[in-house]
Amino acid sequence: MDATYRTELREINDQNFARFDARVEQRLAESDGRWERRISELRTDMITGLADVKSGLKWMYAFWAPTALAVIGIGIGVISLVIRR
Repeated sequence: MDATYRTELREINDQNFARFDARVEQRLAESDGRWERRISELRTDMITGLADVKSGLKWMYAFWAPTALAVIGIGIGVISLVIRR
């Protein structure tokens, strides 16, 4: 009787473990899928953000370049006036 009970108990435990293992594998696969989707979304967001930054930099250079040239020109003018005296 004792050996029969142990055998049945072992079979029940093996079945329970197999079900548990299948659930864990399923949840890990779902989690992997979610991580991959999230990483893909983040990559897309980064690419879009980088494109926005690059276009912003072009406008920044377009506005600051004339200002920088004017400041340099004024500096050269002031230096030439100081040197003449």
